[in-house]
Amino acid sequence: MIIILAAATMLVLAMFMAYVLGWANVAFHVEVDPRIEACVEALPGANCGGCGYVGCGEYAEVVVLEGVAVDLCPVGGEACAETMARILGVEVSQSWPSRPVIHCGASVDNRLGRTEYHGEQACTAANMVAGVQGCTYGCMGFGDCGVVCNFDAIHVIDGLATVDYDKCVGCGACEKICPRHIISMTPFKVSQMLAVTCANNDFGKDVKGVCKIGCIGCKACGRASKAFTFDEGASIPSLDYDQYDPAEMDDLQVALNKCPQKRLLMVGNPSEKDIEATADQEAPEIVKPDFETTVDKTEWHG
Repeated sequence: MIIILAAATMLVLAMFMAYVLGWANVAFHVEVDPRIEACVEALPGANCGGCGYVGCGEYAEVVVLEGVAVDLCPVGGEACAETMARILGVEVSQSWPSRPVIHCGASVDNRLGRTEYHGEQACTAANMVAGVQGCTYGCMGFGDCGVVCNFDAIHVIDGLATVDYDKCVGCGACEKICPRHIISMTPFKVSQMLAVTCANNDFGKDVKGVCKIGCIGCKACGRASKAFTFDEGASIPSLDYDQYDPAEMDDLQVALNKCPQKRLLMVGNPSEKDIEATADQEAPEIVKPDFETTVDKTEWHG
């Protein structure tokens, strides 16, 4: 009799809770725009934050409800943007994928004034300590950018952060973490782009005192091409990618050839056309990764 009573009590409670849950489902139901769900399906689901929002779900919401641009997802790229544009009935303006450029090309051997550092092996920590290396603009080489990259697309090679453009999706995590802000997200209009690989804003003599290959501020690049600009009082050039036309590379090539420190480099992956055109030449200096035992060679302290 006790067992039957207990079973009946549980059955009544179960029916009551089912009723309450059913009522709550109706009473608190929130209508979701079906376009949001469709956009979430179109997005890659990486939740990397490269679009500037917490995740793919939040980005889909603001795209549908607030009219935010559909081409902000660096992982999904053009195909994802076109799919969401069809869902919303809008047009996609011309855009290019963004990829990181490291504005430093100095390996450990090229840096002067380096001292042994025994603190926390992180760029954010080392950047707060004076005298770790002579150049206060250049890559620290402790790999914070590689740690935050969810796509294994950036590694430290010979003390210098190097991007593997085959793996990079342009999420921008490396740009956000760099304490010296020498990583910038750049529109890649073609698979290989010209970049300024130095961030030292000092002038000639001071630069040579801390780096063997740093930009000396000769401004030869600015005289060769209008794509290079100099801020007031600055010695380091900025490359205006709005003026950058891959189809008209003559003046940019002149600027590249005139750079005495060779700080104007082609970064990214060469196209098949580029490879064919240079098949009979010695390989140029291209920022291309080589992941040979980087971690194994690292000496850790602390």
